[in-house]
Amino acid sequence: MNDNQLLRYSRQIMLPTCDIDGQQKLLDAKVLIVGVGGLGSPASIYLAAAGVGNITIYDDDIVDLSNLQRQIAHHTPDIGMDKVISSRQTLNKLNPEINVIAVKQRLTGEQLEKEVINADVVLDCCDNFATRFAINKACVNHKTPLVSGAAIRFEGQVSVYTPGKNNSPCYNCLYHSNGEEAQNCANNGVIAPITGIVGSIQALEAIKLIIGKGNTLTGRLLLIDGLTMEFNTMKLKKNPACPSCASG
Repeated sequence: MNDNQLLRYSRQIMLPTCDIDGQQKLLDAKVLIVGVGGLGSPASIYLAAAGVGNITIYDDDIVDLSNLQRQIAHHTPDIGMDKVISSRQTLNKLNPEINVIAVKQRLTGEQLEKEVINADVVLDCCDNFATRFAINKACVNHKTPLVSGAAIRFEGQVSVYTPGKNNSPCYNCLYHSNGEEAQNCANNGVIAPITGIVGSIQALEAIKLIIGKGNTLTGRLLLIDGLTMEFNTMKLKKNPACPSCASG
């Protein structure tokens, strides 16, 4: 770690739970973020600022005017630009010392498997069930920790799945693969700050997983009600009949 890095990350390094060793783990880490919209924007920004050394982002969309209300990695001049390119520019401006790989495509199939294998932590920040279940299955197959978040209206939720550890359930234990696809921001709306809250929590959980400190949301679902400002936690159990992880 050079002098500039020691200064940049000094407020984290002074934390006993992080220290030099934890910061070095962050610099060495590889994080995969699927989706750089309302959740992926704040999550990627905080991970880049914290010094996660290698961030890979996947998204097949372009920046639209309606995105700017909540997708803070993108700015008005970026309208019409690929979201991954806009996000990479934002992250590199914030922290030019990290490596950001931006891929414009929907992450599926063999490429999904390859990226999950290479990642230390995966963040599911997408907005469709088919991709969520595919990401979950790949993480189960390769025992890669998964931080999943969702936000809609004034509501948010976050959970962590650590396949093969702590008797962790997986995303499919909680949700069935025939979930209602219409439940997304485009059809139901979302208040801007709730995406920031959820994405920030995803980044925090990812950091805890990387440095190996604290209690993550493994086995718990954090439910956030922005209208009442109530945070509730639901305990989750592994489903013995889960089609994704029952044999894992």
